[in-house]
Amino acid sequence: MAFPIQHSGSPVGVTALALALCFATLPAQAQNESTLLGGPKGVVKSAKGDLLEGIMVQLVAQKSAIRTTVYSNADGRYEFPKLEPGPYTLRIAQPREFHPYVKENIAIDGQAPLEEITLSRVTSGELLPPSPEIAAQMTGSEWLASLSGTGDEKKLLTTNCNWCHSYQQIFRNRYDEDGWGKIVNRMTKGAGSPLINMRPSGRFNDADTARMVKWLATVRGPEARDPPFVTLPRPQGRQTRVVITEYELPRLELATHDVAGDSKGNIWYSPHRSSYIGRLDPRTGVVQEFHIPLESADVLPGTHWIQVDRNDIVWGSENWGHNIYRFDPKTADFKRIPWKVSELVNSPAVGNVAFDPDGFLWRARDKKVTKVDALNGNPVMSFVLKKFAGTYGSAMSRDGRYFGGGAWPRDGLVVVDTKTAEVFEPDTSINSGPARGEFDPQGNYWAGGRGGMLVKFDTSKKRIFEYRLPTPYASLYSAQVDKNGEVWAGEMHAGRYARFNPKTEQWTEYVLPEPYGIDRETWIDNSTDPVTVWYVDHEGWIVRIQPLD
Repeated sequence: MAFPIQHSGSPVGVTALALALCFATLPAQAQNESTLLGGPKGVVKSAKGDLLEGIMVQLVAQKSAIRTTVYSNADGRYEFPKLEPGPYTLRIAQPREFHPYVKENIAIDGQAPLEEITLSRVTSGELLPPSPEIAAQMTGSEWLASLSGTGDEKKLLTTNCNWCHSYQQIFRNRYDEDGWGKIVNRMTKGAGSPLINMRPSGRFNDADTARMVKWLATVRGPEARDPPFVTLPRPQGRQTRVVITEYELPRLELATHDVAGDSKGNIWYSPHRSSYIGRLDPRTGVVQEFHIPLESADVLPGTHWIQVDRNDIVWGSENWGHNIYRFDPKTADFKRIPWKVSELVNSPAVGNVAFDPDGFLWRARDKKVTKVDALNGNPVMSFVLKKFAGTYGSAMSRDGRYFGGGAWPRDGLVVVDTKTAEVFEPDTSINSGPARGEFDPQGNYWAGGRGGMLVKFDTSKKRIFEYRLPTPYASLYSAQVDKNGEVWAGEMHAGRYARFNPKTEQWTEYVLPEPYGIDRETWIDNSTDPVTVWYVDHEGWIVRIQPLD
């Protein structure tokens, strides 16, 4: 259904808007091992009788297509949550070194035990044969660990080509140098993911472009052979103490980007290449879509950032059309707020912004941090930047400080104290690429680094601290902090989701049922205990992560 653009009417006052933008907290809900489990259970063994740890056992509801995944522990045992009665498909997600295991029409009703799962190995060797079935289960990190080439050649890919789609999309193709040259030219010089507007200079200099093309033609050329696959370890210990639920979205090729929750427990998502935003009801798996009216035939549809205020009004950005929108699901009232920018239409411009406690929007672009009236897009005040042209991420603290990361191609953060007008532009390490982030309970800012690390700005010490991911060839896009101060971030290309405890500096990596893991933004439900983590994958499904501790 289409919604008319509202050009007139009485605007909401700033005070009312500020109250609406104090995001709602849901009533606290006890959530622990006893409440998250209590469903079907069983054991996983090898054909030799060995108990298998870290096997992803999955039940797919035939009624709703909801996929629920649990993990076998050190004793080979697994247990599902209480599931809706009905027929399910029982399968092993990513069997990898084992032959596939699938059982159709399994009747689930209560806590009845499932039959013992026995898995037989594909090979007795450590490396896996490069069959199409196994190749489809490999993460980008595993592809890079398996392919030949120097660390320098692979680093060109991980620091410059790591946030738009999976590496599988690259490595499933085979071209000669001329073919790869055309692709790399388009991908590195096209403005944003639409690749419509071309820029004279790209992400590489000429020498690096030539090295990238030559390496790709060597490892994925017409005559190149698929490598035996190196695999990352299966989950162990605390990594197995989690329930992961996946909700597949009903529309293909959305390039889903952001996710946010409303006060009723629904999850909203924004697609990068579609004029439809959506709302998932996790209780039923039902998705309702809402059409964002097309601006004109010349403007590519697509949204980016999304947030839901305490009145369940949905706010978002149109990155290619350069607008902010406001949508009321109850009345179907849609308002588009154009922003004045210098970029061409269909080039990225209005991506990530942040609300302050008073209901104004903030962004960093054109060498300044600007406060913007959310209802009309007009600038209110600005703070000039000396070093960085802008930021990719944007966040506002409760006490009025702007933080942004990802001043690409520069490595660093922008910090503005809007009360004192102090501006900080600290550098971060080479190729760290801090992007999107948020604040911890102590007011420190955390950003996900595209170079594969968490970046922290300590507000009391005015210092940068960095924490590198334990998995090689992985990247971060964003970082979110829960009520306990733990940092959560999706590891792009590693098929893992990171949980970092700053007090102990310990990592927990939850292995995801799908190997791609293109997670650009996370929404944390702090009303549960432990917290519940939501993200939307680029490939078109919403994922819920429920740790047991």
